[in-house]
Amino acid sequence: MLTLVTGTTGQVGRRFVPRLIAQSRPGERVRVLVRDASRGEPFAELGAEVVVGDLRDAEALGKAVAGVDAVVNVAASFRGVPDEEAWAVNRDAAVELGRAAAASGVRRFVQVSTGLVYGTGRGRLLTEDDESRPGGSMWGAYPASKAEAERELFALEGLDVRVGRLPFVYGEGDPHLAQSLMWAKSWASAQRLHMGHHADVAQGLLRILHAPGISGRVYNIADDAPVT
Repeated sequence: MLTLVTGTTGQVGRRFVPRLIAQSRPGERVRVLVRDASRGEPFAELGAEVVVGDLRDAEALGKAVAGVDAVVNVAASFRGVPDEEAWAVNRDAAVELGRAAAASGVRRFVQVSTGLVYGTGRGRLLTEDDESRPGGSMWGAYPASKAEAERELFALEGLDVRVGRLPFVYGEGDPHLAQSLMWAKSWASAQRLHMGHHADVAQGLLRILHAPGISGRVYNIADDAPVT
């Protein structure tokens, strides 16, 4: 089994790939897509195949998915980027990757998404059965583009798509938690947030990747209980 991982130099991807490689069974291989060859060197040292190219380049996508059995699309444009870039990476590139994967005969496609796609709150904990409702203080191009990518990927024929929605991710030197203090100060004191350590996020994605018979399903990945 050959698994392609995108977004490997981001905060989640760079921590997920080493775990994927470390837990690989005999016959399982990992390929990573990076834009800069030098940033792929740490993964190559761990045993991964490295393909250099941009996720938004059709030729690079074809090269990246050739001979691949599964894809884990971790790539994302997050805060601080223009809306058009968020849509180009989070929706357009993700869907094109899905199409390239389907055309190449890829069996499984794990789309890494976000719990922010739920949008407005419901006054209770949200579950995978809840639909996306645009709006709320955290809504914007990032969750909107991720939600649309989910819908379009699920609509592709001949591709086993499964989605992992991430919580607020922290740990292992990730500056996300410290940076959040700049904007979290405006939250209501009673607002609750689900969090997830990188180790648990990786374990969740690995289970979604390997589990049989879950095509078309969505899974929230989160800690046991939300925090204020």
